[in-house]
Amino acid sequence: MYTDLPVRLDELLREGMGGGVFPGAVLVVGTSGSVLYNNAVGFASVEPDRVPMKLDTIFDVASLTKPLATSLAVMKLVEIGTVNLGLTLGDLLPVDVPEDKNTIALRQLVSHSAGLPDWMPLYKKVEKGKTGRAKEQIRRLVLQIPLEYIPGTKALYSDLGYMLLEWVIEAVSGISLAEFLSRHFYAPLGLQRTFFQEVDKPLRYPLEEYAATEKCPWRGQVMRGFVHDENAYTMGGISGHAGLFSTAEEVFTLCATLLAHYHGKRSDLIGPSVVREFFTRQKDPEGSTWALGWDTPSPRGSAAGRYFSANSVGHLGFTGTSVWMDLDEDIIVVFLTNRVHPTRDNDKIKGFRPHLHDAVAHCFKRYSA
Repeated sequence: MYTDLPVRLDELLREGMGGGVFPGAVLVVGTSGSVLYNNAVGFASVEPDRVPMKLDTIFDVASLTKPLATSLAVMKLVEIGTVNLGLTLGDLLPVDVPEDKNTIALRQLVSHSAGLPDWMPLYKKVEKGKTGRAKEQIRRLVLQIPLEYIPGTKALYSDLGYMLLEWVIEAVSGISLAEFLSRHFYAPLGLQRTFFQEVDKPLRYPLEEYAATEKCPWRGQVMRGFVHDENAYTMGGISGHAGLFSTAEEVFTLCATLLAHYHGKRSDLIGPSVVREFFTRQKDPEGSTWALGWDTPSPRGSAAGRYFSANSVGHLGFTGTSVWMDLDEDIIVVFLTNRVHPTRDNDKIKGFRPHLHDAVAHCFKRYSA
């Protein structure tokens, strides 16, 4: 059924590398039951040294932290009854929440409809000498930032909302986001290379095991092994919006596990009904493409291409990472690149991703051409 898959995808990856879309990439394609294709091309680093990409190269997955860490933790908290999606920041945070944010619901935070701005350079507002230990300061800054719109009236993708979600998870569980995820998901699945790297601790693996990201003007070096996102870095390397590291193979394992639970083939880590709820596009606000922590295909110009079904979920990461799953067709595509290396001024991946997903879809004969 999938005989054309390796040849076509090999060609596309070579084209992407040759066309300057990325220095290197790892692609894994499969179903909830098996891997059908995996390949690593190019280089994990080209500056200052050229290091070949490997299947187990560790990536800063950037905003894939949101679905694969933060919303995953919320999913588990909902399942065990610690929280429900109707609870508000006023209910959940151990501080006096400003009036304009007091009634923001957990569902709104997870689905990017909480009224918060998309991004702000909060790392620039941290007191000198506080870098790496400024989480509390940044959290309180987020609480004081004026809302962009009335919560629940529109959707605006927001890093800031996920910064608050990490705080919520920590407050209601009594442990850190990293520890919660390791206990409930990563350790049970045997994921050895899926973790948060704290900025004041040594790297878990040798430097050459990591894909490099940007040559950062602010930090004066090529970022490798420590989180690229400046706000997450300033917050110590662990945040709800960014900071997760993983490999393509382990991201695939995590996604395949979720998809198996979605289809009711497994129920050991989390209830299938809860997974289905989080994978369902929200009806409010009208016109939003967001599910709970996951995006769904846009009517036009989706990164998932033209052929993934409307019943698909996915997410992108700024460093050049992405995951898309067609829930109806049982297809998973994990595509991790270092497209920001050595500079973020390279957006060729925006045009490349849809072609990649179209190629995968066409190689699955269940799709009509």
